[in-house]
Amino acid sequence: MLDRRQKQTFAEQGYVVVPRAVPRGAVDAARREVRRLLTREPPPPGHAGPHFYFLDDAPAPLRDLLSAGPALAAAESLVEPGRFEPPEHVQVSLNIPPFDHRPGGPHIDGLAPPEPSGRPGTFSLLAGVFLTDQTLENAGNLWVWPGSHLSAARYFRERGADALASSAPYPPVELSDPRQVTGRAGDLLLAHYMLGHNIGGNTSAAVREVVYFRLRREGHRGRWREYLRDPLLEFGPARAACGEAADSRPSRPGTPSSD
Repeated sequence: MLDRRQKQTFAEQGYVVVPRAVPRGAVDAARREVRRLLTREPPPPGHAGPHFYFLDDAPAPLRDLLSAGPALAAAESLVEPGRFEPPEHVQVSLNIPPFDHRPGGPHIDGLAPPEPSGRPGTFSLLAGVFLTDQTLENAGNLWVWPGSHLSAARYFRERGADALASSAPYPPVELSDPRQVTGRAGDLLLAHYMLGHNIGGNTSAAVREVVYFRLRREGHRGRWREYLRDPLLEFGPARAACGEAADSRPSRPGTPSSD
């Protein structure tokens, strides 16, 4: 369970790293599964930089990372009494050195392609389990723009949630300086859907390994437009932890929308 400070950090910064959320044994089992993936479907010879596997039917060592310890309980403490729907896929995200790269700006997920209904692929929370240590910068770390989820929400309040479709790679809003996310194997990253983020470089000697889950709070698809305008709509405990700051409330009363 996240404490008040962690919930407040999530509300204000758009992300939080939870230490030791996944047991070492589960991390080791997941890493062995990553080795099997690389053997069966290796990257092109000489490839450096990002390499992904999107798995609709992930093997248990990857699929069960969130439930192997307190990780899922930590994530759901941001939305209680709500719960998350089972994730639709698992992403194995590798960053292979040497990759000398600095992202030019952030992006937002789920814009292309849309879902079969035409709805953009929004979700509530990005959960990432670190399989390798990333205690130093430029080791394949994810880059984030703290507070950008609040700026994006203001943009959608002013222009309407349907402006998301034309916002790739990210809404044209003023951004803070980026930050590289650090942590150790077994740590858990919880990031708001609208938090601007991107892939960083890897000048270390090791491949960066993270497993990502895209989590939707139950009922998210029916309120995604309202969620884009009110970034803490689905995160009541986080809102309570920091108070209802003006930046995390709609500027005028709205009505729930649905697909």
